Amino acid sequence: MANVVMYCTRFCPYCVRAKSLLEHKGIEYQEISVDSDHDKRQEMMQLSGRTSVPQIFIDEDHIGGCDDLYALDAAGGLDTKLGLA
Repeated sequence: MANVVMYCTRFCPYCVRAKSLLEHKGIEYQEISVDSDHDKRQEMMQLSGRTSVPQIFIDEDHIGGCDDLYALDAAGGLDTKLGLA
């Protein structure tokens, strides 16, 4: 099974949607909150090149945000990436 890491905040609706998709697929993920952790936010920005949340990584590959995750799923690539196919 893939190693999934998601940088997020507590009240972000896109974070909630991304988590919902992963949970629907039965995927466990590591959630890294960047709400009040400046160092973790800087880490997220350095790794992703983006400032928005969520930022999702699967096996250290940067997937992007919520829309990117859903687009990957719609294209049929998410299950393969997660090791479900």
